[in-house]
Amino acid sequence: MSETTLSYLNGLISKYTPSSTYFDAARAHRWSIQTRLDLRLGVKEMFETGSLKHGTGVWFYSDVDYIVSLKGTRPTSTTALKNVRDALKDRYPDTTVRVSRPAVVCEFAKGKETVEVVPAFDAVGGGYWIPDPKTGDWMKSHPKDHNTYVNEVNKKHSGGAKKLARLAKTWKYKRNVPVSSCYLEMRAAKYADGETNWVLPIDIHRYLKHLRDIELAAMNDPTGLGSRFNAYSSESKKTDAISKLDSAVSRASRAQSYYQADDHARAIEQYKLLFNQ
Repeated sequence: MSETTLSYLNGLISKYTPSSTYFDAARAHRWSIQTRLDLRLGVKEMFETGSLKHGTGVWFYSDVDYIVSLKGTRPTSTTALKNVRDALKDRYPDTTVRVSRPAVVCEFAKGKETVEVVPAFDAVGGGYWIPDPKTGDWMKSHPKDHNTYVNEVNKKHSGGAKKLARLAKTWKYKRNVPVSSCYLEMRAAKYADGETNWVLPIDIHRYLKHLRDIELAAMNDPTGLGSRFNAYSSESKKTDAISKLDSAVSRASRAQSYYQADDHARAIEQYKLLFNQ
């Protein structure tokens, strides 16, 4: 029996879904990182966040992400990142430790066990100040509330929000699109939240077309708590992302048309181009 469009997409989602133990080696560095930062800078709390925590991570590409809430007076975001980088460089002299806003990236095991550490300071009224990738200043974030929001929306459409987010991130990584994973995830959740019906081949196209129509505009925090989410960090990256988004929309449109015409083989051909399979 020939493969259907839906079975192909579900298989792709399954292929890029990390196993529950895949990132255990990277997570094993957590306590030594926290201990070192507490000794050098003072730590209020450190917790996992990001796509793996949210259940939208992409196998092979996603990293383990932590937010570390630091004690003391909040300096510039550049200084905070430098302080965390220097503390971890001293602790792991044989590991590449570098700044990649908004995080300090530790490439353990030559990048096979990558951990990203985002320095943060408690914000009055809740949430955290974290480095802003675009402005170089600070931005207000509510990562725990964002996780709750995505989980709540994901109850609709049989987990459609996270499936759409994982496919969007797979496109990002496989096509080297310079757009924020967090932005793609929050846009996917907001999109899913506004839909009453759900047909994955149709919704992939509509979601990507929406991103193109708004030209990857910054979005308000859907929880109403934090700063706006930016899709890119520079105009040159926006130009590159929009160009690749144009191609993605065209391929998703053709795939949807073939799917609706019951021509699954041609629909799958378009998805293979879209996701670079």
